[in-house]
Amino acid sequence: MAEPLRIATFNTELQRDGPGLLLRDILRGEDPQVAAVVEVLAQTKPDIVSLQGFDYDLTGRAIAAFTTLLRNAGLDYPYAFFSRPNTGMATPFDMDGNGRRAEPRDAQGYGRFWGQGGMAVLSRYPIRTDEVQDFTALLWRDFPGALLPTAGGAPFPSEDAQSIQRLPTTGHWVVPVDVPNLGRVDLLTFHATPPVFDGPEDRNGRRNHDEITFWLKFLDGAFGPAATDSFVLLGDFNQDPDEGEGIKEAIRRVLTDPRLQDPEPKSEGSQALTGDPFDTVDWDDPVPGNMRVDYVLPSAEWRVIGTGVYWPSGAPGETAAIASRHRLVWVDLAR
Repeated sequence: MAEPLRIATFNTELQRDGPGLLLRDILRGEDPQVAAVVEVLAQTKPDIVSLQGFDYDLTGRAIAAFTTLLRNAGLDYPYAFFSRPNTGMATPFDMDGNGRRAEPRDAQGYGRFWGQGGMAVLSRYPIRTDEVQDFTALLWRDFPGALLPTAGGAPFPSEDAQSIQRLPTTGHWVVPVDVPNLGRVDLLTFHATPPVFDGPEDRNGRRNHDEITFWLKFLDGAFGPAATDSFVLLGDFNQDPDEGEGIKEAIRRVLTDPRLQDPEPKSEGSQALTGDPFDTVDWDDPVPGNMRVDYVLPSAEWRVIGTGVYWPSGAPGETAAIASRHRLVWVDLAR
């Protein structure tokens, strides 16, 4: 019988304020946050992990240096996938409607430089990089049923802005992995915008809704051949089904879609802190507070063997807090 496959998502929040700074911090070996992220991964040992909040660089030096740290900690990921995200990708327009241009919120996705806070997939098993489906360039207005923002009956912030605005804040990827004794497993992964930091037009709330809804449309076949079994939808959805701001319809539909299953990972740390064991992020109280925004949702065909949110008590819990406000979420799967 094959060993369970552990798949995880983790918003590391390792993004830095300038290009090359994350690589610098990794190579110096003195950064407490980098060390804490390595420790969290070493403790949980996922076979495959989708990372968010990890700065992109063209040659992949940062992710290579990071995987070296993980290997030294006993966790070997010989395979990785990363691609240039929308975060920090400059545009010529005022994309947030504040009357100014060339600010972080005028990029395709919020960012001080192109690649800030990108994504990466690390795997113990081979990634079919030539078969990755990358929807990062999808225009929001081309998304079926797009909830494009308006103000006074006109496109917000402008027709020019909407003509180039991409839907993914960071990226939407389908990453196939060849897993021994299981075959191909498709990872459907993304990092959505937070549904806040906007105005009455609800630009970010609408975009968050459509970024999440994208996956239901994908499974419907709206973007070509879709995964039919042995897939996992995971990432930072930036949306709680019950708490906080945003349009709740999308996340609720995803969590109840019969093609997916929600194993509801939980932790003792969150239970002790708030009385809610399902939270995955520890944001400032009282607003926005702790919520469930990070998910690993297997397709219906999987057997779920175990689940968890890495939010322990004591010294390990302190390390997890140094690593990121988000906690790593994992699910163990079998056939």
